Formats: sequence, C-alpha cells, structure tokens
Amino acid sequence: MGEELVTVLVLAVAAVLAYVAAAARVVKQYEQGVVLRFGRLRGEVKPPGFTMIVPFVDHLRKVNMQIVTMPVPAQEGITHDNVTVRVDAVVYFKVVDPVDAVIRVEDYRFAVAQIAQTSLRSIIGKSDLDDLLSNREKLNEGLELMIDNPAVEWGVTIDRVEIKDVSLPETMKRSMARQAEADRERRARLINADAEFQASKKLSDAAREMADTPSALQLRLLQTVMAVAAEKNSTLVLPIPVELLRFLERSAGEAESRPERTREVGRAEGERREEEPARLEEPARREELARQAAPPAPARAPAPPIPVRDDDAGTAGCL
Repeated sequence: MGEELVTVLVLAVAAVLAYVAAAARVVKQYEQGVVLRFGRLRGEVKPPGFTMIVPFVDHLRKVNMQIVTMPVPAQEGITHDNVTVRVDAVVYFKVVDPVDAVIRVEDYRFAVAQIAQTSLRSIIGKSDLDDLLSNREKLNEGLELMIDNPAVEWGVTIDRVEIKDVSLPETMKRSMARQAEADRERRARLINADAEFQASKKLSDAAREMADTPSALQLRLLQTVMAVAAEKNSTLVLPIPVELLRFLERSAGEAESRPERTREVGRAEGERREEEPARLEEPARREELARQAAPPAPARAPAPPIPVRDDDAGTAGCL
C-alpha cells in the first residue's frame, strides 16, 4: 500500500512538472506577448517576465518592441527629369501596438518592406535628379510620411527613413563631370578677368604718376635691372622704355619730312617768281590790245583866227 502511494505521488509530481513546463513562458524585456485561446484573442497582453498559459489551449505570440532596421533593396526608376537611377534606402520602425501587429496584418515586417519599396519608387518618379543628390532631407520626410500612413493601422510607427545611395549611369556621370568642369572653368576665367581689370586700373594709375614724374620711369628701370642682376644671370636684358622708342620714331619722322617740306617751299617760290612777270605784263598787254582794237579818232578842224581890234591891241600892249 505504501509503495502504491509513493508511486501515485511521483506520478502526480511528474504530471505537475510536465504541466508547468508546458505552460511556462518567459517574455523578454523588449518583448510583449499576445495570447490566443482557441484562436481568439485574450484581452490582456503578457508583460515581460515569467508567465503561464494553458497548454494545448493558449498560443502565445511574442512581438519584438525594439526599433527594427530594415534595408530597402535598390529600386530602379526614372526621375521627373527623365534620368534613370537606382536608389536604395533604410527604414527604421518599431511596433507600438502588438495586438494590431499580430491581428491586423499577417507579417508586419514583410508588409513594411513592400510598402517601403513601392514608396521609394513613387518618390523617385516625383523628384528631380538634383533633389535626389542635394535635397535628401525633404525626400526623406516625404518618404517617411508615405510609409507611415498605412503602417499606423498595423500597429507600427516609422521612426525615420534615409536614402543611402543614388547610382547614376556612366554617361550621366561623365556629363555631370563635364558640366562641373565647365562651371569651374567659367568661374576661373571670371576671377582672372577681374584680376586683370583691377591690375589694369592700378597700372593706369601708375602710368599717370610716371608721366607726371619722368624720373620715376628711370628709377623703375633701375629696379628692374637690379632684380635681373640679383639672379646671377650671364645675360642681362635691358628693357628700353616705350616712350623713348616713340620719341625716336617721332624725331625720325620729323627729319624725313623736313627736306620734303623744304623742296615743296622752293618749288612754290620758283613758281611764284615765274608767275610774277606774267602778272605784271598782263595789264600792259591788255591795254595794247584794247588800243589796237579801238577805231581811230576823227581829225579836228583848225580853229579860225581871232580878229584883233584896236582896243584889244592897246590892252594887249599894256599887258
């Protein structure tokens, strides 16, 4: 009888241990448990720690409450400005309602991955290439809103979305490189032109100062000679001022033009002397021609003798 009692006690203890082993569950700190009894949801959610369920009746689903990092595979699309690109991203999300994550969606991880890929393709088609390359913050915010709207019903909230890389075709890379090179070349030319303009203004001011003070040009020439001689060169180049060359050219031109002017003056004087007698003889010749062409004047009759009276004779004798 005693042996039978011991056997029963051992079997009872074994059954209790087996039941406890089948019913005992451990929920980790970053998890929460959702219990389904005969397929129906129980109202309470199992907190972290040790918990018990009814074996073969209850089913415990553990839901991870940590932030999940999910990479989005690279998606190929055409941007708004007709450029083919490949863009990949990463999504950070977490479960805020374990019941909705278990009941409302079959697999919330797969669902978030699919909505992330479709949203990424949509954001590529709506954006320009420049926005994908330089304005990623705005695109990240738009992509986060697009993923978060349907994910809220699944008990999931999107923490943030980041676009990792934008892959461009090789032809587009070369075109962008040429564009950047041309832009930098333009900026370099503008800077050089501005420097030349400023230098020309300074040189113009210096030229006016040297024109007012001729000795300054000689001093500048001596400074140039000293700078060249300091290099210990075997050949010394002595620059000649442009003003000196212009003075010599002007002097040579005056010397060449002086004989020409002298010959022209002599030729004009000779012509004037040759024309002077002709001008003096011209009036006499004209008078002679006019005299020859005029008709001869008629001869005048001789005056009759005047009779002399006596009283006239006496008067004449008195006179």
